[in-house]
Amino acid sequence: MWVIFPIITGEMVKKTTQNSFFGQYSYSIDTKGRVNIPAKFRQVLSNDNDKTFIITRGEERCIWIYPLVVWQEIVEGLRKLSAVSPNNRHFIRKTTRYASVVEYDKQGRITLTKPLIDYAGINKEVYIIGALNKLEIWNPETLDKVDSDDTNIDAATIHELAKEIIL
Repeated sequence: MWVIFPIITGEMVKKTTQNSFFGQYSYSIDTKGRVNIPAKFRQVLSNDNDKTFIITRGEERCIWIYPLVVWQEIVEGLRKLSAVSPNNRHFIRKTTRYASVVEYDKQGRITLTKPLIDYAGINKEVYIIGALNKLEIWNPETLDKVDSDDTNIDAATIHELAKEIIL
């Protein structure tokens, strides 16, 4: 009996990982507010993003960085929300208010806005984390505090989430 395995090419792997981010990196922000996007993250950014990200406020005092095409999907979802609802208006405003378009330069750097730097409490050192469809930039002390608070998640909740994604 013969077993046939499909051949997985590098191009197939690239397509399945496009705009998908994993891992953590330590970087420094310079005096102009620029930070390097790790090469591994730039490599999985699909060509239709044209080296462009949207930066905005994240939850828990971090900065979220979305590839352009992912942000366009978010915008489409926001457009479906009725502006009649005060909750919808608040959510749309909160999501878009601090958003800015940035392109990375030849060195792979993006410039963060002062309001976002202040919001995240960033001084010099940052962690850049891949969070599936987006990147997160953290002040390391803030992330350590958030991580220590996360230990309060009960085992039943973790089990239910794992079942949802077949982990």
